[in-house]
Amino acid sequence: MSSRTRSMFAAVCAVALLGAGCGTTSTNAGAAGGGPDSAEVCDGPGEEYTIGVSQANVAEPYRVRMNADIRRAAAEVEQFDEVQFLDAAQDNSRQVSQIRTLITKRVDLLIVSPNEAAPLTGVVGRAYNSGIPVILLDRKVNGDSYSTFIGADNERIGRKAGEYLAEQLLPEGGEIVELRGLSGSTPAAERGRGFRAGIEGSGIEIIATADGQWLRAEARSKMAAMLKAHPRIDAVYGHNDPMAEGAHLAARTAGRAEGTKFVGIDGLPTPSGGIKAVRQGRLSATFVYPTGGAEAITAAKRILIDCESVPRKRTLPTQLVTRENAAEVYRRLNSR
Repeated sequence: MSSRTRSMFAAVCAVALLGAGCGTTSTNAGAAGGGPDSAEVCDGPGEEYTIGVSQANVAEPYRVRMNADIRRAAAEVEQFDEVQFLDAAQDNSRQVSQIRTLITKRVDLLIVSPNEAAPLTGVVGRAYNSGIPVILLDRKVNGDSYSTFIGADNERIGRKAGEYLAEQLLPEGGEIVELRGLSGSTPAAERGRGFRAGIEGSGIEIIATADGQWLRAEARSKMAAMLKAHPRIDAVYGHNDPMAEGAHLAARTAGRAEGTKFVGIDGLPTPSGGIKAVRQGRLSATFVYPTGGAEAITAAKRILIDCESVPRKRTLPTQLVTRENAAEVYRRLNSR
């Protein structure tokens, strides 16, 4: 829907909200095909559209890649006249303010990767309830006031990471440390929960955890402290590859990288990404976590141009990457 048309829709909703409601949480919640992404508010292929992208923190390489994937996919849709990228720099208040600005500008659709779930829930709901389709990418908010969520199954990936450690790296058990993502972000909770299920009954003990905030430098600092506190660490589980790499750097500085196993998540197919780190032996394994950027643009096209409903959730595939298949996976992901 063009900005002009949606402004008219929002005006109608504003009046309706005084009465029976239009686009309220209760009326939109879980209603496949309902809400602002339904055919009733789609202007079709004859309009030009502006998409707003609210990113949690582009200091993370994964999010740089996500933005690049969004930009590349949007360039192939002639009706997507403009894509506005905003970076919250891991600041919840800033992201709330930026989304409010995008609402005021009446962008035609929002793509949001929330920094943390709870602080962003209200403003995401406000956008959705004002008639703007909202695509959540990678991270969730509380409740269901959004059009669709696109991301991989974080809990399943965490479980697979735990099983890999238990079955392949430490079959006799061992002592490991966990570097978690930002505490209020949904992937951190899901990857941690899944991992614990994966190592259950294996003889592996998590002797320490720390919040690495998804960042290499923060993880390196936390790992340095854990190395001082624990004379034995057999393996490190990082909720993403940069944190696992930061832990490896700290261990190498302490002279303890040799013999310690490092496992991460993301598997970016870039020169500084996790797949290369596996191939070069710094990480024992990683798990591909697709950015979903191209899939988000496909969903945006269906909502705005094709006037189609989209599923409330799209789960993206993952893959274990070890030294044996790292080169092949790297080539394949870069050939798309």
